Amino acid sequence: MQLTIRSEVAAGVVRLRAANPSPMTGSGTNTYVLHGPAGVVVIDPGPARPAHLDAILAEIGTAPLVAVLLTHAHLDHSALCPALAAATGAPVLAYGAADSGRSAVMQRLAAEGMAGGGEGVDAAFRPDGLLRDGEVLALAGLQIEVLHTPGHMGGHLCFGFGGVLFSGDHAMGWASSLVSPPDGDMGAYMASLARLAQHDWALMLPGHGEAVADPALRLAELTQHRHDREAAIVAALSDGPQTARQLANRIYTDTPAALLPAATRNILAHLIDLHERNIADSPHPLGPEVQFHLI
Repeated sequence: MQLTIRSEVAAGVVRLRAANPSPMTGSGTNTYVLHGPAGVVVIDPGPARPAHLDAILAEIGTAPLVAVLLTHAHLDHSALCPALAAATGAPVLAYGAADSGRSAVMQRLAAEGMAGGGEGVDAAFRPDGLLRDGEVLALAGLQIEVLHTPGHMGGHLCFGFGGVLFSGDHAMGWASSLVSPPDGDMGAYMASLARLAQHDWALMLPGHGEAVADPALRLAELTQHRHDREAAIVAALSDGPQTARQLANRIYTDTPAALLPAATRNILAHLIDLHERNIADSPHPLGPEVQFHLI
């Protein structure tokens, strides 16, 4: 049986990597335990695995768990929240439910029936308390800044702890993030990347994969990657109207077949963003199977 892997990744910060590796989660979901002078804070409890819960409780030990902070309501991050809260009595704090924070266009697309894809949305998730952008939380003797970073999901949060950025799934070292409408929004994603890049972070601790020692470089790489993808989409559309699926097959030539559905969702996110910026359009309601053309 695979077990949670423990690593000390920063002063007072322990990473517990859940045993849920996959093409979407990399080596597993990272839970972070912050040890403060007056207790403990947990960021992203992770998937609903009893062994992972045991590992978190063992790491907490006899210290009070003051709060559970959640970056976003995907099951690989949030599913263990109820069990951890029940075991400790700690409140779960997040931006909101899984559909919170959506832009007006994503709310409209969801109302029109657009389904998400690629990752498991925790539709049942409800936090005990709501967090808002710019708040500075005083928890367990620690100061933690709340940063609303929509893009991967509308209610995605990052957390700043001194020079450490807990970046959730918004920015990672091992891969780019999935942006799958209507939960994901490419325009919002790019704006959030730009916002994070304005800070002078010393270390980035993502929701999956290893710590990133040069956050500024990685944020710049992710930004350029998205610009390159957009340029490739616009170049392909210059040949004529195409669907997100057709574009993914054309552009993601080195991607394993199992990951092409996720690539298609990323392409769709770009197409919707291009539509919102009056660069591309479609004669049909926006969706993964409709053709887009350049304006």
